Amino acid sequence: MRLPRVILAGLVGAALSLAGATYQGLFRNPLADPYLIGVAQGAALGAVIGFVLPLHGQGIGFGITPLLAFAGAVSSVAVVYMLARVGNTLPTTTVILAGVALGALLGSVVSYLIITSGDAAQGIIFWLMGSFSLSSWAEVRVVLPYVVAGTAVILLYGRSLNVMQLDEEQAQQLGINVEKVKLILLGAATLITAAAVSFVGTIGFVGIIIPHIVRLMWGPDHRLLLPMSVLTGAIFMVV
Repeated sequence: MRLPRVILAGLVGAALSLAGATYQGLFRNPLADPYLIGVAQGAALGAVIGFVLPLHGQGIGFGITPLLAFAGAVSSVAVVYMLARVGNTLPTTTVILAGVALGALLGSVVSYLIITSGDAAQGIIFWLMGSFSLSSWAEVRVVLPYVVAGTAVILLYGRSLNVMQLDEEQAQQLGINVEKVKLILLGAATLITAAAVSFVGTIGFVGIIIPHIVRLMWGPDHRLLLPMSVLTGAIFMVV
């Protein structure tokens, strides 16, 4: 069953690289990565709950743990959004601070559950390390539509991200609905990240370094940076 593993690795690499490039452009921060606003920690908490509680879902082709991880990832970002929103605006600095704070809190909860989980600790740690060893067509069928849909949405906003690199106020004056773009890109990047980490665990490094490599090779234009991040991330993860 090597083909599902290869396809899933490509999807995960593409998703994390694209999400990293999106977050770096959205927050105008070269150190931003897909896990900056608590996605990984939320997914980890959901996965840990799946390991600790006697929950099963083999009738759908895989265990219930990935579904709980996905729900945890999306829920954590929803909480960050609610905490960071000020009126009708979403300050990027506040989003980062709220994400880091919530991530630290969820990380502490995960650590406590690991310590008290007994026999489930080994499975939890294995999931947290990230692995494609159990990949199957069932996982590919679930991850693929989320990654494709999220990628399609993000690629439509390459020009908007270029304009937003100047300043949010200037971007607004140039006709960009900044708050709408931030909400859409935040949601799409979170969706593909959550789908990726739910089945394979937290894969580090890819989301932060691949966009920088692509930027060095093809420049900072997001109309090229985003699609090349997808391609480079997929190739990197497969190889």
